Amino acid sequence: MTAPLPVPYDPELVAGLDAFVGMVEIIPLRADTILANRGHFATIIPPMAVQAEGRAITWEDRVIPGPAGAPDIEITIVRPSRPASAPAPAVLSIHGGGMVLGTRFFGTAELIDLAERHGVVGVAVEYRLAPEHPGPAQAEDCYAALEWMAAHADELGIDPDRIIASGMSAGGGLSAAVALLARDRGGPRLAGQLLGCPMLDDRNDTPSSRQYDGFGAWDRNNNDTAWDAIAGDDRFSDRVSPYTAPARAQDLTGLAPAFIEVGAAETFRDEAVDYALRIWTTGGQAELHVWAGGYHGFAGFSPEAEVSRAAVAARESWLRRTLRLDG
Repeated sequence: MTAPLPVPYDPELVAGLDAFVGMVEIIPLRADTILANRGHFATIIPPMAVQAEGRAITWEDRVIPGPAGAPDIEITIVRPSRPASAPAPAVLSIHGGGMVLGTRFFGTAELIDLAERHGVVGVAVEYRLAPEHPGPAQAEDCYAALEWMAAHADELGIDPDRIIASGMSAGGGLSAAVALLARDRGGPRLAGQLLGCPMLDDRNDTPSSRQYDGFGAWDRNNNDTAWDAIAGDDRFSDRVSPYTAPARAQDLTGLAPAFIEVGAAETFRDEAVDYALRIWTTGGQAELHVWAGGYHGFAGFSPEAEVSRAAVAARESWLRRTLRLDG
């Protein structure tokens, strides 16, 4: 089958895309390069002490219980420096990296920003990675962190009714999985799920996945490598759990309100749009933004572009409404 023509990138984003590929994807992600890519990621993610320097926040590392029968989990808690007069909203931050790369510090910059500007308390979770730990180990670790947050709300100074799960790429897919687990297990009631360019479907067979095959940020080949590691021999079969690949869920009723954002010029466009459509058909709440000419994670690497500013403003608006933030 001939691949469909790709959607052109927004001209303002091209320099940022080149920087993304040059910084993040200098080693092609294949089964035999996962460890090398992890090592490379370790050189480009600043440690927490560097990220927090000069910022009006406090932070601490903790070790909390993992899922039953699984190892304990490392987390980092980010709080605003100023004392709160009331229980604060909270964010469970789930990092990206295809569920095979990265650490919790890949997503802490957002928590620092939210703590400074809005008094949000954040928890970043260090979930287990594939292939050493096949899915749904990643989602189970993230859900255990959510349960811990809710159970320790008083200690953390957070409002248990104002917790969201948030992440980009793999972190977006895992945020969707956490929302499914919370619904299915009658667990903590999420105020929302923020699914940034989410990784949702192991099948990798949409038109958009074929449009970005061999080029771009997180292309079809990277996606195949990651899903092979996550799902193993179960991939493409009905044995894949919806907590591994949320697009596999048959029932999307009763989920926390979703914010779904994705670029029009990236692999995950079609599965993100389909997930929003399926939530709407159940009568659920989803706010979907498909940004013209946007590559995977464009707002982070091209922050000055007009479309990036619009995307950040839309996300900020949803956060203010969902978490009932001031300002």
